[in-house]
Amino acid sequence: MNRERKFRLGVLGSGRGSNFVAIADACVAGKIPAEVAIVLSDIAEAGILERARERKISAQHIAPGKFRTKLDETAERAYIDALQKAEVDLVVLAGFMRILKGEFLRTFAQRVVNIHPALLPAFPGLEAWKQALDYGVKVTGCTVHFVDQGVDTGPIIAQQTVPVLAEDTPETLHARIQEAEREMYRAVIGGLARGQITVRGRTVFWKKVEQRMCVDGHLGLNS
Repeated sequence: MNRERKFRLGVLGSGRGSNFVAIADACVAGKIPAEVAIVLSDIAEAGILERARERKISAQHIAPGKFRTKLDETAERAYIDALQKAEVDLVVLAGFMRILKGEFLRTFAQRVVNIHPALLPAFPGLEAWKQALDYGVKVTGCTVHFVDQGVDTGPIIAQQTVPVLAEDTPETLHARIQEAEREMYRAVIGGLARGQITVRGRTVFWKKVEQRMCVDGHLGLNS
């Protein structure tokens, strides 16, 4: 990577784009030393594309192809080509509802990250906050991890706990998890952009001086 240009992010999403907005705005504010180079979605009407266009960021819909839960080979190649053309250094999944496998993950090996609304390996898959509430746990949270060939199985980069309250509904619990997600995802992407995170096997290491923890246990955005 040419260090004379900013670290470049490619964001993939299928929904409203709340995590994308937090990331993009943190980049503009200088809290993340990076820029969002491109936003891609499998949904033509996805809010994330509109949020990107509002910020003058390149935004494209690329149809996913014939499968319901993953990209077909033609779509996968189109996503790879768009990200490579944008010269991205990191692929950030922000509510992207397609499983990535094969050539995509080989092309961007250890350069794809995802955020999951539970403390993995507990409650993988869809509606993890509802899974946690139905199970009766007292603490849940969110996890940022590298993406591998499995579903929510990649090396864990960071986790943040969120208490489950007696009066919680799926909606109220999900809302508090989303608040934690936005802060932690910005912190992790900032760490990756600064070269503060390395991986050995399944273990992810942060340079100690760079992983500042606030007194309430939340990841700080700056060293």
